[in-house]
Amino acid sequence: MDSIGSESYGRLMDVVLVPGFWLRGSSWDPVLPALRAAGHRVHALTLPGLESLDARRNGIGLRDHVDSVLATIDSIGEPVALVGHSGGGAIIHAAVDARPDRVRRAIYVDSGPLADGFLINDEMPTVGDDLPLPGWSAFSDSDLVDLDDRLRRHLREIAVPEPRGVAFDRQELSDERRYDVPVTVITCTFPSADMQAAIENGAVFTAELAKVHDYEIVDLPTGHWPQFTKPAELAEALVAALRER
Repeated sequence: MDSIGSESYGRLMDVVLVPGFWLRGSSWDPVLPALRAAGHRVHALTLPGLESLDARRNGIGLRDHVDSVLATIDSIGEPVALVGHSGGGAIIHAAVDARPDRVRRAIYVDSGPLADGFLINDEMPTVGDDLPLPGWSAFSDSDLVDLDDRLRRHLREIAVPEPRGVAFDRQELSDERRYDVPVTVITCTFPSADMQAAIENGAVFTAELAKVHDYEIVDLPTGHWPQFTKPAELAEALVAALRER
């Protein structure tokens, strides 16, 4: 292991990156060079049903995506850091629940831990077993900050329909040791001060995060897809979150 990297960044680790809805592992490409330069080993996952437009999505549910992450964790054999963007946050939280002793830190990118019994999103329109990327009018203005016409075209070109079951299945959690795993939330569309206030006021959407014993909230003001709109800043925030405490 490179001694300079070790001194600069602390303990280096395997980082498992889980994309949000409609995205493959390649969506993380803009942040990979910085993570590798910091000495980390990166594993950017493409989850079941997202391999291509023609991939089978029938019968694929949330647990299949969680199991895919668990298989990666188990294959690595060392404690890992998990990074989940958007809907990927629910997936990594379930993986933390299943392997609390194997995760050093969970990082949620414009996302957060989804509590037991909740759904990721059952309000978006589906087509059979597919949940396609909807029109931009389905998103809030805050989601679309910095997502210019070029980036909108790019996102639509690379988007793959999400398996319907992933959005509509209920989260299943059972091990409260998940609250012992340190958490970083990189918030883009919701200021950290507002999120902290929501936690203090007992808001339902922050109830699970509030139970985590060691969490931090980091502001990265941009839209919901910072890996495209602010890749350098997101990479810097990820590297900082992975530094030894």
